[in-house]
Amino acid sequence: MRRGLAACGAFACALAVGLAAYASHGVEGDARARLSLAAAFAFAHGLALATLAPRCERRLGLVAACALFAGMLLFSGSLAGAALWQWPTTFAPFGGTLLIAGWCAMAIDLARR
Repeated sequence: MRRGLAACGAFACALAVGLAAYASHGVEGDARARLSLAAAFAFAHGLALATLAPRCERRLGLVAACALFAGMLLFSGSLAGAALWQWPTTFAPFGGTLLIAGWCAMAIDLARR
């Protein structure tokens, strides 16, 4: 599970680079802003997952990593979907809440080590 989350994090970084490139060259206006933000969040959280997930030794750390992954998918995915296919951003707030909860849980897990 830990290696899978780390691999998904690395893959999210790769997708984020592609999203950022497309945001810079393929769209304009609000779509550019949304794709750029989605790419930034996907890259940052993907990198965090790639580095932190393999080091999660306890259940709380693993739950935190899963929350970060789910939050990243919902937040960045919602923004990218809105920019690319005019989907509503309904899931972005839930994704953001999961990201906040995941980071809080990760902080607690790291402090307990």
